[in-house]
Amino acid sequence: MLNHGLGSWLTRRLVKSGSKPAIIAGERTLTYADLEEAASRAAAAFADAGVGPGDRVAYLGENSPEFVEVLFAAGRIGAVTVPLNTRLAPGELAYQLDDAGVSVLVYDDSLAGAAVPAAATAETDVATWDLDELHARSAAVGRFDEDVRVGLDDLAVILYTSGTTGRPKGAMLTHGNLTSNCFNVLIDYDVASTDVALMISPMFHVASLGMGVLPTLLKGATLVVETRFVPSQVLQLVQKFKVTTLSGVPTTFQMLMEDPAWDTADLSSLRNLTCGGSAMPKYVIDAYAEKGVGFTMNYGMTETSPGATSTPPEFALEKIGASGLPQFFVDVKIVEPGGDELPAGQVGEILVQGPNVIKEYWNRPDAASSFEAEGWFHTGDLGRLDEDGFLFVTDRLKDMFVSGGENVYPAEVEAVLSGHPDLAAVSVIGVPHPKWGEAPHAFVVPRGSAEITAETIMEFLDGKLARYKIPRTLTVVEDLPRTASGKIRKNLLRDSLA
Repeated sequence: MLNHGLGSWLTRRLVKSGSKPAIIAGERTLTYADLEEAASRAAAAFADAGVGPGDRVAYLGENSPEFVEVLFAAGRIGAVTVPLNTRLAPGELAYQLDDAGVSVLVYDDSLAGAAVPAAATAETDVATWDLDELHARSAAVGRFDEDVRVGLDDLAVILYTSGTTGRPKGAMLTHGNLTSNCFNVLIDYDVASTDVALMISPMFHVASLGMGVLPTLLKGATLVVETRFVPSQVLQLVQKFKVTTLSGVPTTFQMLMEDPAWDTADLSSLRNLTCGGSAMPKYVIDAYAEKGVGFTMNYGMTETSPGATSTPPEFALEKIGASGLPQFFVDVKIVEPGGDELPAGQVGEILVQGPNVIKEYWNRPDAASSFEAEGWFHTGDLGRLDEDGFLFVTDRLKDMFVSGGENVYPAEVEAVLSGHPDLAAVSVIGVPHPKWGEAPHAFVVPRGSAEITAETIMEFLDGKLARYKIPRTLTVVEDLPRTASGKIRKNLLRDSLA
């Protein structure tokens, strides 16, 4: 039986890429041979501590080579990696440690203040290793060279959803899910072994892991990892390492172009910028186009490992606002509430099917209704397909509201508002209204010192949207609350008004 596990990737990579840089992190450079050796020794350390196939190993830390070492080490012994969000409070971390039944928690020293109390309060008996202990244990053992056979249906990673409402759910990503997603990325994004991918988004998030880390290493290219997003530093790294690929959310790219070093920055090495999370404002697309760089817009989620659709750069302006065509091994359809498929142009729930789509959540039989027997996953998102098959995400089912008997999709309003030259970011929610039931309310982040009022917003939207969709009230804020993946936490915005 062929070993399909992530742990076998590095062994196969050594033949062609042993001396090539796999990860660059500050002053550290790990070749593929270095990474394979580190992962093999970490695997032996885990095995020596009693971790075996199916057991869960958690990692809490910022972007680093150790994250990748732990991921491949767990895969090598058939264990399961549980990446943890560094922004969570100890109580939230303890919930995930308990829910996943974690055996060992590896953490960065800078996060000891969250990791140690989380493990101490968890009901599960969790062994805690800081990075020094991981390195010491790895140095004290030999290599792990046993051939633990792992199949495509075996569990590789448990990733917890952002939990914008209710308790986070553990998405069960198999080796097959992750490998299939990598194939989609290699095909649709034309990943090359000569690529240099700069990782500025957290690797504990599925977008960085599935769209960046894994396909880059599978192809034998190079990762440059950063622990923090600092616009000026990113621009320097792009030029220093001739970075070819950069991923983020719209705010990422807005902040880069607003940095003082933007005008003189040489971005000629970049050949692809990938963006998800929300629609990209046209002025941002135009600014990067002036430097000769195009965007690939995409749509996906933790449950799809994460890729579902992507818009090639040549369609970025022609199909502005689109989330793209289904990726190579993915199918997408739009259905009405009763389940019947809808024709092009009509809004309904987005369903996704493919070998990259998970089949269940960890310990959550109550969430089985999200999955159909035919393999279709109910995303909970609303959208439409145009006549060319491009997906346009309209909104979350839970974010849609009814005003005066009409459905209002906040994402549609936000997409138009994002074109306002004085707005850096915007989010729209429905608020109670004595006459119409609910009405749109905008949260806006001004650009620079611009003054934004409800009147200026209404004037800008007049003629662009139906009147019932136009916010007549707003709140000016310095920033919008977001998850680690860049999604706006609308539940917190609603709470702030309540």
